Amino acid sequence: MTGAVGTAVRDGLARARDAVDARDGRLARPLGLWAFSRVLILLCVFKIVVIPGPDVTSDVEQIYQGWYEVLRTGTYPLDDVTWQYPPAAALAILSPALLPFLGYSSAFFVLALLCDAFVFGLLVYAGRRPGRSMRGAWLWLAGVPLLGPTAYSRYDLMVTAVAVAGLLAALRSPVVLGALAGFGAALKVWPVLLLAGAARGRAAFRSTAAAAGTAAGVLLACSLAAPGALAFLGFQRDRGTEIESLGAMVFHVARHFGWPGEARMNYGSIEFLGPGVKAVSTAAMLLSVAAFGWLLVWWWRARRRTTGTTADAAFVAVLLFTTTSRVISPQYMIWLVGLAAVCLVYRASRMRRPAYLVLWATAVTQFEFPVWFSHVGDSDPLGVGLLLIRNGLLVAATFSACRILWRQTVVEPRLEAAAGPVRLPAQSDVERTPVAVSSSS
Repeated sequence: MTGAVGTAVRDGLARARDAVDARDGRLARPLGLWAFSRVLILLCVFKIVVIPGPDVTSDVEQIYQGWYEVLRTGTYPLDDVTWQYPPAAALAILSPALLPFLGYSSAFFVLALLCDAFVFGLLVYAGRRPGRSMRGAWLWLAGVPLLGPTAYSRYDLMVTAVAVAGLLAALRSPVVLGALAGFGAALKVWPVLLLAGAARGRAAFRSTAAAAGTAAGVLLACSLAAPGALAFLGFQRDRGTEIESLGAMVFHVARHFGWPGEARMNYGSIEFLGPGVKAVSTAAMLLSVAAFGWLLVWWWRARRRTTGTTADAAFVAVLLFTTTSRVISPQYMIWLVGLAAVCLVYRASRMRRPAYLVLWATAVTQFEFPVWFSHVGDSDPLGVGLLLIRNGLLVAATFSACRILWRQTVVEPRLEAAAGPVRLPAQSDVERTPVAVSSSS
């Protein structure tokens, strides 16, 4: 008897060891691919491999480092209209000081790599838990290199890391979600949209209160630390229609029919200037207001929530406001990739199609900028075609995601309620059911 028990124990341990080995083997593949793809990005940002088109690292080497020198003096860049970010963005710009043994640009790229690894680690950890999926980690693994060196040459990856951490913590702690959403909003505004998926009632109150408190605290600290913390509001208000946005398609086409305007650097990006631009910019802002109205209606009418609803709603909200924005800079895609990846962690989420559309749009974005950006600036057929594809994919992803979210949380619960509970026949009913007997018997 003792021998049989010992054999059973040994067999059980062997099976457990084999399961761990198999699991570790499955993990080794994505880790290896992540490391390989990120080495390629580093080769690009350090200019060992040169990508055609404009130098995407110039923002770090010139603009960010210039802001860094100003911020070190104890003030915000008050005379620089390209400073259009909330005050906590100074933390991202100053972060290379954490690695004083490296030059500014090198330190920034290394920190971007660490943030990338942090997001990937969170998605892997979450995806390996029961009832979750590794699809989110795979999407992030592919999405960042598809955007190319731009991903490591902007501080948006740092903001996305904060947003991903907040969404993954949302189920356990609405307060953590709110605090990280508030801090993210003080970094670059858009993370406040993470609160779009907060459930009505106590959870929404706690997350909103935490977000408001955190954002107010950060803004107050920044205002006390240095003058000019809120100067970005005026610079952001005066922006026009950037040439990569959805509204800009009007002027790309109009240029071929004699439109007298021009595309040139304005407020830190290349924008269209000329007749009709103000009207298109106003229309874009009205579309954003309409998107906000739709989100409010959805939030009020949603009747069913799953484990993925918070992430799904945040993804939809950021898609809506990105697509309707006057500016769709290439780095905005990293926001969408990060939120789409969180959606795919949850098996209850149905956002697979819009997530993959975002992934395709990210791939096209690298060709639109930087590879063939000169064609975009010239509004020639190649440039216009690339923008049509990228922006078309974003519009398709937005409509698809909105439809999925509405159907899953509003329509299906209503249909189920209208149908009523399904009544199974009782045993007595079955016994009383007459049985037809064949006459041939």
